[in-house]
Amino acid sequence: MRITCPICGTRDRREFYYMGDAVYAQRPGAGAAPEAWDDYLHLRDNPAGVTRDLWFHEMGCSAWVIVERDTVTHEILSTTLASDAKGQGA
Repeated sequence: MRITCPICGTRDRREFYYMGDAVYAQRPGAGAAPEAWDDYLHLRDNPAGVTRDLWFHEMGCSAWVIVERDTVTHEILSTTLASDAKGQGA
């Protein structure tokens, strides 16, 4: 699988570290209830089909990248810098 880093271009997926669902970038606020932190840390969906994942470009520019991909076909649909996606559901 090849992932297009918005900064470095298309790279082998081994340059990236998978961090999970893109909602991981939406941390609860400092005053959030313990239940909010429990949900954030432990409850994850594992759907078959299109997902938005958070990847770290470890062997490149060290960017956090939101990758929209199909978990069934492994097709990459889009990539966005996580900093650009903030406030857009990422």
